[in-house]
Amino acid sequence: MLKRIKYLLVYSLPIVTYISLTSKGIYTFLPLLLFFGLVPLLELFFKPDASNFDKETAKFEKENKLYNWILYAAVPVQIGMLIFFFYSMQEPLTVVERIGRISSTGIMCGVLGINLGHELGHRLNTTDQFLGELMLLTSLNTHFLPYHNGGHHFNVATPNDAATARKNEILYIFWFRSHFSSYLEAWQLENKRMHEIGKGVFSLYNKMVKYTIANILLLFIVFYFFGLTVLLSFIGAAIIGILLLQTVNYIEHYGLLRTKNEHGRYERVRHTHSWNSDHIIGRLVLFNLSRHSDHHYNGSKHYQVLKSLPESPQMPTGYPGMMLFCLIPPLWFKYMNAKIATFQH
Repeated sequence: MLKRIKYLLVYSLPIVTYISLTSKGIYTFLPLLLFFGLVPLLELFFKPDASNFDKETAKFEKENKLYNWILYAAVPVQIGMLIFFFYSMQEPLTVVERIGRISSTGIMCGVLGINLGHELGHRLNTTDQFLGELMLLTSLNTHFLPYHNGGHHFNVATPNDAATARKNEILYIFWFRSHFSSYLEAWQLENKRMHEIGKGVFSLYNKMVKYTIANILLLFIVFYFFGLTVLLSFIGAAIIGILLLQTVNYIEHYGLLRTKNEHGRYERVRHTHSWNSDHIIGRLVLFNLSRHSDHHYNGSKHYQVLKSLPESPQMPTGYPGMMLFCLIPPLWFKYMNAKIATFQH
């Protein structure tokens, strides 16, 4: 039972975010201090866990509905916390307290909103995909799904992929390149799909058209009911969530490239084309996202049965620590470029 309920650790985030949204002073930064202070520190003392389910257990756990309900229950939590954030930002607050609450909700947008949207967006049934779209809408990042599923997974670890960080590419430049390039590619992919099914580019069959309408409508509703200050606070939180996503993209594929064969085609995606992390806390709060190598090898595999394989390049710590590490480009380049050189030879 423990192997299932351990993923409930992700619900510690809405709990500390609630404390942030009902507190003043330093407590408004509690999620930031916890997930980017305490968690990276703890992961220095916990050994990575590379254990996997055996074949029979993996088959059984894949069908266990509890893992799905852990995801589904997080959907109303994310929506509810976002609405609560709107009300909380109407209180009289200092500038620092506003920044604290925006950062807390931004972490919710990234960890629950976007990450949950990613997991559900890979599912094959329309209900899960709709819930994934809804979660991405809470972060104003709805273009993620068409690009991620139709572009990133196809072009990962090549120069053609917006979300694959190039060797010696500075994180802060990558943020802009990856986000805006992926947005444009999402339009291109949907426009191509419309052409293939005989529909107009601006048809409502085009997901990007529907997403654009949904984003504008959400922004209008927030402005109408809560005012300009809350609207700007929401946009700030969404931007933080997007920056967290792009920072994760950066560390997941930094410097790794697939080779071309004699026909000029890239080799198939393997477990060696994504950085992997088995650090337990980061795995649990991100629905096993850090077992990213196996996710790219089989994008439809459910989070609970993702495997760790010895041939995958390993991060020295979990995602939170690596996200802090890459904020300092000279140190990042020195360490990670050496790991790339060792790994590739």
